[in-house]
Amino acid sequence: MKTIAGAAALCAFAVAGAHAETSVKVLRPESNSPELQQFWQDVIAEYEAAHPDVDVEIEYFASEAYKTKLPTMLQSDARPDLIYSWAGLTLVDQVKAGLVQDISASLDQEYLDSFAPGALAAFSDGEAVYGLPMTARLVVFFANEQLTDKAGIDLSAIRTWDDFLGAVATLKEAGITPLVSGGKDKWPLHFYYSYLVLREGGAEAIRAAMEGDDEGFESAPFVAAGQKMADLAALEPFQPGVLSASAEQGNTMFGEGKGAFLLMGDWAYTQTIGVDEGELLEGSLKILPFPAIEGGAGDPAGTLGGINGYAVTTGAPPEALDFLKFLVNAEHQREGARRGLFVPVIQGTGDAIQVPFTQEINAMIEASPAHQIFLDQYLGASVGGTVNDISAELVSGDVTPEDAAARIQEAWEFR
Repeated sequence: MKTIAGAAALCAFAVAGAHAETSVKVLRPESNSPELQQFWQDVIAEYEAAHPDVDVEIEYFASEAYKTKLPTMLQSDARPDLIYSWAGLTLVDQVKAGLVQDISASLDQEYLDSFAPGALAAFSDGEAVYGLPMTARLVVFFANEQLTDKAGIDLSAIRTWDDFLGAVATLKEAGITPLVSGGKDKWPLHFYYSYLVLREGGAEAIRAAMEGDDEGFESAPFVAAGQKMADLAALEPFQPGVLSASAEQGNTMFGEGKGAFLLMGDWAYTQTIGVDEGELLEGSLKILPFPAIEGGAGDPAGTLGGINGYAVTTGAPPEALDFLKFLVNAEHQREGARRGLFVPVIQGTGDAIQVPFTQEINAMIEASPAHQIFLDQYLGASVGGTVNDISAELVSGDVTPEDAAARIQEAWEFR
C-alpha cells in the first residue's frame, strides 16, 4: 500500500503497489507540512485499499519550480492527470489550450451544490467545470506581539494604512526590523500591491481594468497602490537583502523572531513558521487583516487569497476524476478542517475546525464581501508575472507607480 514520500522524494514519483492496472499521477507544489503530507498519505491509503487496481502517484516540485515546469509537462508525454491549480486566468489559458478537460458531465448536481458558490465558480465557466476546489486560502499579516509590545505598539489600534506606517516607523526607532519577506520570489511582495489595489478600488476596480473601462490598469487605484507601496519602501522596512531572500527564507526569519510583521498566506502557519496548535491565541503570534485606506473605495473587510484545488488534464483516465471526488468529499473536507490544515470549501464542513488559528482565518473569509484570488494567478501567467515584477521593483525603487501601472496594462493588452 502506498504512502506519501517525504522530502527525500522531492521531484520524484512515489510509486505504490506493483500490480495496479491504472496509475493516477498527481502534480502539486511541495509542502513542508508533515501534517499535510500525513493527510494525503491517509487519503491515498484509504482510496487504494478500496481500489487495489489503482495506483496514486504524487510528484512534488518547489512552488516556483512547479510554476515554471508545469507548462512543459502539460505538453509532454509525461502529462500528469491531476494538477494543483490556483484557478484564475491561468486555468482559463490551460482550458483554451486544450490541456484541461470539462468534467461537468461526471458530477451530479447534489455534489456540485455542496460547494460554496464562490469556490466552485473559480473552477467553472458557465456550465463547464474544469476541476474541483479543495481549500480556501487567505493572506494576512502575521505579527510577533513580543516584538510589537517591546516597541510599545498596540496591535488592536492598527486599523488604517497610516496606522500601519506609524507602527513601521516606531519599530524602526526601537531597532526592530518591521517587515520580513521573500522578495527574490517576488510573489510575496505582490501581496502588498494587490491588497493596496483592493483597498483603493475594491474588486470592482480589478474587473473594470480587465474589461478595459476607464484607463484599464493605469486607472487611479493602481497608480495609488503603487505610490503607497513606494512610500512604504522608502521607509526601508524590510530586512537587509529582502530581494535576495526566498519566500521560505522570509517565513523562516519571521518564525525565528527576526521581524515584527510578515504578510503571507495562511499556509505559512504550519508549513514554515512552525508554531504549535493554539499558540495563535496563547503565545506571541497574532494575525491582523490588511489595514483599511482612508478614503479608499474598497471594503476594508475584503480579502485576498486563493481558491485552490485540482484540475483534470485532457486524456486523464476516469480513475483520476474518481480519486479527485474521493479526495474532495465532505468527510475529507471535515477531516482537513479538524486537523487545522485548511479552510474547507464544501458547505457545512467549517464547523469541524478546532485549531484557533484556522478558526480565525475562516471567520475572516466568511466576513469578507469579496474574496479576491491572487492577482498573479487571477490575471493569467504573463500579466501575473508582470504584477510580481513591478511589485519587487517598487520595493527596489526601480520603477515609478505610473510606469508600474502602464506595464501591467501593456502586459494585459499583449497577453
